[in-house]
Formats: sequence, structure tokens, C-alpha cells
Amino acid sequence: MNLKEWIGRAEEVSDIATATPYAALSATFDREPARPQAGTALPALWHWLYFLPLHKQSEIGPDGHAKRGGFLPPVPLPRRMWAGSQFEFHKPLRIGDAMTRTSTIHDVTEKTGRTGPLVFVKVRHEIRREGESDVALTEFHDIVYREAPKPDDVAPPPKAAPASSTWEKKWVPDDVLLFRYSALTFNGHRIHYDRKYVTEVEGYPGLIVHGPMIATLLLDLLRHQMPDAEVVRYEFRAIRPVFDINHFFVCGEPQADGKTIRLWAKDHEGWLAMEATAVIK
Repeated sequence: MNLKEWIGRAEEVSDIATATPYAALSATFDREPARPQAGTALPALWHWLYFLPLHKQSEIGPDGHAKRGGFLPPVPLPRRMWAGSQFEFHKPLRIGDAMTRTSTIHDVTEKTGRTGPLVFVKVRHEIRREGESDVALTEFHDIVYREAPKPDDVAPPPKAAPASSTWEKKWVPDDVLLFRYSALTFNGHRIHYDRKYVTEVEGYPGLIVHGPMIATLLLDLLRHQMPDAEVVRYEFRAIRPVFDINHFFVCGEPQADGKTIRLWAKDHEGWLAMEATAVIK
């Protein structure tokens, strides 16, 4: 099977930025859960509350994701993870906006890593407000597929997070937090809520904290510290999984140019879990 044949495939989805998901994520992040008025700008990354993957129950695979094939290429490797993303925010999306997202398979790359074969799929998303030709938000989504773990696999050496930061917030993940985020994003991936599956089938020590949630919490930290800042670019890369069995931290360090914010997440032992960069104006 030539997976590169999927490059260029596209799909289009429409949605409306309604108030209740915004209020529900606010409550999940321990912010005021009041439903926002029409015209309220969506915080950066909160567009993930919309354009949800509405696969029928009969289309769900054993890991809780949709069965392989369809829009995404049918990669035969069993483990699928969100590796990172890059964003450009051209104009704000607001509560009440009718929106269209055009998604295109941008690239498919097959490699061999330390633990065996890997497949990287990069998807380009463009979101436009209804009736407008200009793009409001451009997103590149990096997905990595890998083999199931083997008994003799050796974990890669961890990388220490920066020793100090200007901002830091502690989060204590639990089943409810992970369930609420999974429900809000209609994410059926069992690694986030099915402890028996994630420990016995995928071999992890606990439930995995969603990478996109951590990426959003990093920007939520920036939003709390600099409420008037407007994010124009953002990128993040997942480094090491975070599990619900321990707390973790989101951290930030404004840079000397006044526009660049270095952000990262670290686990309870101080190992780097995610690194990110935001550019504001």
C-alpha cells in the first residue's frame, strides 16, 4: 500500500461556534463557566471544541478511534499519537460565527525509529468564517503512528525541563478532568479514560493526559498572565507522556523581545513533557 497516495485528499466540515462548549471548557479549566455573549472571541486553540469527529459507533476501532481508512490514510501500525501542531491566527473566531474547516493531507512520511517503523502524517486545516474567502486560522497537525510496545523496549532518556520559569501552575489530573476534556472534544481514544485498556493493552502506567489539553493549558497560562495579549502564532511539540497518577506543571518565560513567550510542561519529576512557543502582539 502506497500511503503517499493519500497526500492531497481533502474534506470540508462546517460548524457554528456556540456558547455552551466555551462555558464547559471554562469550567473544566476552573474558570468562570458563564456562557459567553455572541461576538466573544475564542481563546487560541478553543476552536478544537468545534468540528468534532462524529463517527458512528459501528465505525469505532479497538482503540476508541475511528477505524483506519477514510480521510486519514489506513496506516497499519496500532498506536496513534498527537505529536504536535503549528498555528497561525490571522483573525479572531467569535461566538456565533458560522465556520468552515477545510482539511488536507499535507504529507505522509515513513521512517524507522529506535523502536521500529514510524509513520508521520501531517494534516493542514484552514478555517474560514462563513461568507469570507480569507483564512481566519491555519493549523498543521502532526500525527505519529508506531508499533505496539515490546517487552524489551527501552524508554528514551528523559530531557530535563528548564530549572526556573517566570510563570508556573500546578495541575493535578484525575479521571474526571480527563473524562470532561474527552467528552468536550468527542475524543473516544481509550488511553485517556479506560485504565484497564491503557495499562494492559498499551502498556502505560496510567491514563494519559491529552496532549492537546496540555497545549491549551500552556496558552491558558499565558492568557491568565497576559489577558490582553493576542496570540498570532503558536507551535508545540509533545516530548514525553504525562499520566494521571502524578501532578504536572505548565510553565512560561517571556523573552526579551516582548513578543515571544517560551512555554513548556514538565512532569512531577521535572522532566520535559511538552515544549511550545507563542508569538503575541
